Amino acid sequence: MTSDSDLPAPNLEDFDVEIRDMGIDDLAPVYHLGESLFTSDLYPYIYRTWDEWEVIGQFNTDPEYCLVATVGDHLAGFTLGTIISKASWVYGYILWLGVSPQFQRRGIADQLVDRIVERMIDEGARFMMVDTDPANIPAVKFFTRKGFGNVRKHIFLSMNLNKHEYYGKLIAYERSKADRQRNSRPRRRT
Repeated sequence: MTSDSDLPAPNLEDFDVEIRDMGIDDLAPVYHLGESLFTSDLYPYIYRTWDEWEVIGQFNTDPEYCLVATVGDHLAGFTLGTIISKASWVYGYILWLGVSPQFQRRGIADQLVDRIVERMIDEGARFMMVDTDPANIPAVKFFTRKGFGNVRKHIFLSMNLNKHEYYGKLIAYERSKADRQRNSRPRRRT
């Protein structure tokens, strides 16, 4: 399966879009597509970051909510979700939704969201959640169009620990501790 954004997108009229369960062979292409979409320069302070464990972890724990969209042999998009049960409420949560730039604005995200929502309803979810960066206006508009509402903005604060006074002291302490351990080990005699 190809996810290289340099490849020309096939005409969607010539190919059917297939929404299917993510398989093990999809892990690497999904990871690489997400890596190209969820970059730290676009979202430097997002509370969770895209890495291989996002894909592998969801695939291992909630494979029924890991879907891919393919067009021919091209990975067009994916969604990763989960179910959260709290007291008497069952929530469906779309964690990640990504569509390759060459396939955007062609209804693929709509199909992925529709399918995952159907699955979550079948599993007893009565409430759906999704989050995105408030500055990601296209995503906010998309999810609003899909019926998500009750927008709440969260404030996430960050601190660069390299600039924190305690960080330098901690590094110095750990280095000193390692030196002490190295010096206190008995030396082998040869």
